[in-house]
Order: sequence, then structure tokens, then C-alpha cells
Amino acid sequence: MKKLFTGNEAIARGAYEAGVKFASAYPGTPSTEILENIALYKDDILAEWGTNEKVALEAVFGASMAGARSIASMKQVGVNVAADPLFTISYTGINGGMVLISADEPGQHSSQNEQDNRNYAKAAKIPMLEPTDSQESKDMVKAAFELSETYDTPVMIRMTTRVCHSKGIVECGERTEVDFKEYTRNIPKYVTVPFYARQLRVKVEERMKKLLGFSNQTDFNRIEWNDTKVGVIASGGCYAYAKEVFGDSVSYLKLGFTNPLPVEKIREFGSAVARIYVIEENDPYIEEQVKMLGFKCFGKDLFPAYGEMLPDVIRKAVFGKANPTLEYDQRKIVSRPPSLCAGCPHRGFFYEIGKRKNVMISGDIGCYSLGYAEPYNAMDHNICMGASISVGHGAQQVFNMKENNKMRVVSVLGDSTFFHTGINSLIDVAYNRSNTINVILDNRITGMTGHQENPGSGYTLQGKETVAIDIEALVKVCGIKNVRVINPNDLKAVNDAFDWAMSLDEASVIITRWPCVLKKLSKEDKQEFNNVFKTKCVVNEDKCIGCKSCIKPGCPAISFDKSKKRAVIDANSCVGCEICLQVCPVKAIGKVEA
Repeated sequence: MKKLFTGNEAIARGAYEAGVKFASAYPGTPSTEILENIALYKDDILAEWGTNEKVALEAVFGASMAGARSIASMKQVGVNVAADPLFTISYTGINGGMVLISADEPGQHSSQNEQDNRNYAKAAKIPMLEPTDSQESKDMVKAAFELSETYDTPVMIRMTTRVCHSKGIVECGERTEVDFKEYTRNIPKYVTVPFYARQLRVKVEERMKKLLGFSNQTDFNRIEWNDTKVGVIASGGCYAYAKEVFGDSVSYLKLGFTNPLPVEKIREFGSAVARIYVIEENDPYIEEQVKMLGFKCFGKDLFPAYGEMLPDVIRKAVFGKANPTLEYDQRKIVSRPPSLCAGCPHRGFFYEIGKRKNVMISGDIGCYSLGYAEPYNAMDHNICMGASISVGHGAQQVFNMKENNKMRVVSVLGDSTFFHTGINSLIDVAYNRSNTINVILDNRITGMTGHQENPGSGYTLQGKETVAIDIEALVKVCGIKNVRVINPNDLKAVNDAFDWAMSLDEASVIITRWPCVLKKLSKEDKQEFNNVFKTKCVVNEDKCIGCKSCIKPGCPAISFDKSKKRAVIDANSCVGCEICLQVCPVKAIGKVEA
């Protein structure tokens, strides 16, 4: 049976066919759809959203230890969060097969950095596979579980954005049911106190030597002989890009198993070709090994050290020009920066806080990161998931040391990010008696990555009803006494809440509670927000004076008709949040039934 799959869908299919019984992840582009597609096999696999990547990997390790094949997936920065358990699981090894998918983002399409997680596999001393297309994505998942159980190790599969999201034909097989392995209490294997960990360290080195032999023998690393004047060494998506540029005019060393690298195959290939191109995205991971073996090659001295190694990038580096059939006048491209959706519940908050003076706004990772941009200018920095509260705390402590200080810090993060790692930061604020103002933008869902359930939504990934964590109660348990819950579309309520928080000399939390405009409302949402999205706003042209006040909050549903010198609201986009109605100085905007 053949199906058209993205790489992410193929990973999910591979997990199903490999007999996986447990999966956990935290959503993040480009990895999100992996677990969402695994979750579709609900009769065979229990799939869960973890509160963060560390939690997800730890749960997967626990499932492996108990005897089940298990898999975790996350984007590249998520591995930073999960690195603590990862490095120790490398020491302990596994019971049931265990695989970690790291989805890297060369080009930073939706990420705050462009790290190369091949370095994690090398540093953690675990085997790594790099698929080129959807078929390999499925096949390598199945191979990874065999490797994991054969060599008693977690295995990393390194994906990249194009491999994750590009589609290809995949030959599907049947599910292989793998029996649970018996759990046996094993203190020397799983208790990593120094006495045992030192012994496990020796085991890791012995395992890597065995894996080196596998690397030189596996068909995942193969030589394709053509003209030997030029040889290309590449892995993952870069192999496909190179094939598109050079075709069959050069020889290839195609690497699919990349930690440890196959030194004997590299020697064989390097000795036979006159000129070597090492084509890889981001770090010179392969290039360094090639040079250590004594071969001269063209790598990051020729190809860019960052961004995607797309075919035209390779053509320009090697031949000095891109494909002429794809040339175009870049000056005619209209810039389309991302913006908050019409009716986004974050708009009213950013519109009001952006007007405040003597305020540092500590941001976080989510759709609300767009608060930094025009017309709000309401974010000073963002670093990583859950950091807004702790970074804001540190800044406020220093501002408080300065004479005549008037600066207040407002830390902003979403509900899912709060559950991810913001809770820890808020405890730090309470414990160290900070006086920051902390805002949790509760839009009732994990918005930026495509509306995944989270601990506050009341539902699991696979649609089961569950406890909905009460953010207000949780904040109070963390030690914050001053808490307010507001509707962020009520601008007066937003300003009153900030006036209240600014008047305090101790920590406070403001929870802005309103569902994402794109969310499919649950029955609980419909009960709580019974008037949401039932009206639309319209402009009364006779009253409109053309002052453009309604444009300033930045709603994409509102435009200005230059010929009429009047504002216009697109009825197809408007969801009736009423922000524009509240800012109009002449009451020229009214409501109609949706």
C-alpha cells in the first residue's frame, strides 16, 4: 500500500509499524504534526502532550524502562529543555526501544535560533539517523527501534524543516506487534549515583565502538559512483538538494547514519575522488570529520554557515549564479510580515500596555511575540519558553537597586508556555519577593503551533476529557496573593488592572482570559464565553470622521478607504471583539448580529 505522506506523517507511520505503544511530545514547528499523527493510531498507541519537552522525554524513558517501545518528538530548541535527562539516559540505556525525534530548523522559519542538533547526538554519545525523504523517515524509525534494542541505547533521528513538511510516496507495511519486555529491577543500570555512573560511562564508549562498525556497514551510508572528478558528501535533505543541482555528473557519499560517522567509507570515497564538496546545513559536523581524516574539501569556506542549503544556494556557491529560470526582480516582492489575527484576544492588552511609560515588557515564545512589532511596540525582549517571568524578575531586582527608580517590569507569556516552564519562574518571583507584574495570556489553547490541547483546556491529545488546571488557583498556590482575571477585549478592565498592579509593591498576576479567535470552542468554552463571536462591528459612514483611531490597534479586519476618507470593516474577517468600537472617539462603530 502506497500513500502520500509528509516526513512528519511518515515518522508517525513508522512508529505505528514499529509497534510503538507510548509517545509523548511538546508541540513546536516543524515537529508538531508527528505526535498529532501518532495520536490517530489511538487503538494501538497511547499519545500524550507533555507539559514540556523534558517531561515528555522523561515519560518516554519511563515507558521504555517499563518495557514498551516509546518515542518522543520535539523541535530543535526543545532538545535544550530535554537535554538533562537525555545525557543520562545515554548512560543507563533502555529496556523497550526508545527513539527521540529532533526537528531542526535551518533558516529559522519559526524559531528563535538555528542550532544544529547533530551536536547533541555527538555530545550525548547516542546513535543518530538523518532521513532525506518521507520513505526514509518511515524506514529509519523502524530501524532506529531495532538499533535501540540491539545496542541498549536511545536513538536520535534528526529531521529538518523541508524533510518534515515535504511530501513523498511511502510504501506502507503492517504493524509489527512487539511484546512488552519484562521489567526487572536493576540498580546498577538505572540508579546513576557516581559509583554506578562511572561504570556506565565505560559501557557508553564500548557501545560507540560497536556502532562505528555498524556505521561502516549499514546501507544507510552508501557510495554512488559516477564521475570521480567531483565527490559530494551530504546527509538528510542536503543530499536531495545536491542531487537536484549535480544530477548524475558527480559521485556521492550519501550519509543516513551520522553518529558515529562511517570513517572507513569516508576514507574509501575521499581517496577515489579528485575534489570533495561537503554539503550540510548549519555546522561543519561532517566537514570536520573529513578534514580529521586528512582530506581537503570544500565546506563552510564555500557554502553558507547558516540558512537552508537549497539548490539555488548550492548553485550560487559552486557556479556563481542561481538557476536562470528562477530569477526574478526581488524589489517587486511585497513584504507580508506576520500579524495578530482579527479578533485576537492579545490585541487589546498590547495596545494598552504599549502606551505605558517607564515599563520594560519581558516577552516569551508564542503568537504574542508579535507584540514587539508595530503598531504596539510592546515587547523589549524574548529569549526562550517560560523565560519572561524569570528574566523580568532579574531585571526588576536591578531596577529596584537604582536611586529614583521608576521602571516596572511587565512579564508576558501564554497559558501553554506558563504550564511549560513559566510555573518554575513564577515560584522564583514569589520566593524572592519580587514586585514584577506578570501577565498570563490565557487564550484557552496552545495557539501558535496549531491549537493543541494543554493542561488548561480540559482535554487530552486523543480527545479524552480530563481535569482542567485552574490557572488562578495554581498562581495562588505558587505564592502570589495579588491576582486578577480580566477580559482582554475590555480596554477599561485592562487599564484598571494595570493601574492596580502598578500601585502594588509586591508581585502580581493578571490573567487575560478569552479564547483564541480560531479555536474550535469546547462545550465548556461555549458555556463560559456565551457571547463570543456572535456579533460583528460595522462603521457608520455618516458618523466616521476619518481620524484613523480604529486603525491604531492593528486589526487586519479594518482598513481605510482613501477615496471616501472613511474606515471600512471587512465583515468576513471581523469577529466582533469590539476593540475598534472602544477606541473610536465619535462612536461611529456599532454592532450587528453575526
